[in-house]
Amino acid sequence: MTIRRRAVAMKPSTAITAVIICRDGGVGLRAALDSVAFCAERLVLDSGSTDGSPDVARAAGARVEFQPFLGYGPQKRRAVALATHDWILSLDADEHLDAAAVAAISGLPLDDPEVAYALRRRTFVGRREIHHGPWGGERVVRLFNRRTADFALLPVHEQVRAPHVPVPLGGSILHDSFPSIGDVLVRSVRYARPKAAMIRATGERPRAWALPGRALGAFAKAYLLQSGWRDGTAGLVIAVARVVDSVLPRAMILLGEEDAGQDCRAAANSPAMSAGSGAARSSRTPDRG
Repeated sequence: MTIRRRAVAMKPSTAITAVIICRDGGVGLRAALDSVAFCAERLVLDSGSTDGSPDVARAAGARVEFQPFLGYGPQKRRAVALATHDWILSLDADEHLDAAAVAAISGLPLDDPEVAYALRRRTFVGRREIHHGPWGGERVVRLFNRRTADFALLPVHEQVRAPHVPVPLGGSILHDSFPSIGDVLVRSVRYARPKAAMIRATGERPRAWALPGRALGAFAKAYLLQSGWRDGTAGLVIAVARVVDSVLPRAMILLGEEDAGQDCRAAANSPAMSAGSGAARSSRTPDRG
């Protein structure tokens, strides 16, 4: 299918700002910064690190700015706004590019500001790479021009909204977010409250009787339909985490424990909640942050 693009009167620029949001980035932050050393600017937006991450960033030659945490989508959008250049390459502090991705990005002409680019993200739990389930074959949009695209204002599961279907690039983002398998479940529980705010903002009204079916569907999709079973015990736990991700926020709403407040109202007023079907998303799953 041919995608028709409107003409945009913009002066092309090949300069890229790499943006990284960070709080206590640890050893992963240096790896992330080193992998984007080819960019014209590297910007770290710190939200209150106590482990010396700002010093690590400055020592690596990056510019450091500070912003109290706003939620993943708003925080990344703030980092984009602070960048010097319009072309943005976004990484998390626990991600880094492999050599093939660096070569692919370095060779791009970047002459069309309406094009966004997606990279494969390879997620590791400890030292074990997850090849199947909801994370298998995942692609995320991370290179885009901020004059035509930006992060949706979602508190979790943030993603880039772009005007067209993203172009896939060679190479990968290596994602070292989970030191152990237990951290997969911890992350799902931690995201439950802001996700409850997002669900409320959409107008969905959860029903207790529907939660068992939702749990079964989430597990079956991750473990069976997406072949999570092929990753062994890790695949099983990831499928359970999908159940938590689907059921716990709705249970919080039903029990009045979500305490969404301002986060819920912000989500309701977010352009992301009313974005049209033409917005481009990363394939299969949104960013986990």
